[in-house]
Amino acid sequence: MNRRTLLRTATALGATGLATGIASPAAARGTAPAAVPAPAPGTGDPLRVQVVLFPGVEELDLAAPYEVFAASDFFTDRAVDVRYVALDGPGTITAAFGTTLRVDHGWAPGEADLLVVPGGGYARRDDPGVWAEIRRGALPRALAEARRPGLTIAALCTGVMLLSAAGVTRGRPCTTHHRARADLERQGGVLKRARVVDDGDLVTAGGVTSGLDLALWLVRRELGVDAALGLESMLEYEARGTVWTAGTPRG
Repeated sequence: MNRRTLLRTATALGATGLATGIASPAAARGTAPAAVPAPAPGTGDPLRVQVVLFPGVEELDLAAPYEVFAASDFFTDRAVDVRYVALDGPGTITAAFGTTLRVDHGWAPGEADLLVVPGGGYARRDDPGVWAEIRRGALPRALAEARRPGLTIAALCTGVMLLSAAGVTRGRPCTTHHRARADLERQGGVLKRARVVDDGDLVTAGGVTSGLDLALWLVRRELGVDAALGLESMLEYEARGTVWTAGTPRG
């Protein structure tokens, strides 16, 4: 057993024990091992995830998806490369509640499979955040230009409004933070009242904590159910809310 497999197995075992509190009766008697989610089959290419940062970005918006994707490496044989990126290149940014963040990677959506856009600062139009980025215009333009076959663009909370400013959500099923839903509809988005809305190469989610559900759904979609279940156990969090997909009855 190599080191990566050993680490993944130990993490899964520990997560299962923490989440359940007790082993199964058979395991307690020593007659069977506790159930551990099986890792998804490996593939040759890594899953490349980029989380977009900008001044005023919401801390939980950026951290929840990053941790889910980074930890998913323990529950799949497929390599997962997750990194923070910024349009202005490597440097530091200050998030919505004052956290200073170092960004080591510049803008390179051509090297990503998943591009995740957090929100932040939408309610405070004079502060750094989504409104400032919309007024500046550079990030929405870059997001519009990033679209290509093979890239899924995902956004949560008011990060969806950056996609709306880019024209990405126009005519597409989508959702956002409840306080921005009216704006999203006025700008041409087809609002779905779901926690996560999956329209293929566009995946959106509701307010702040839905970043966990967005990332867990994408892990399930890209890496398999077992990987998502393993992460839920490790995080002591059960995915919640409705996931609307293109196959869901319209309404």
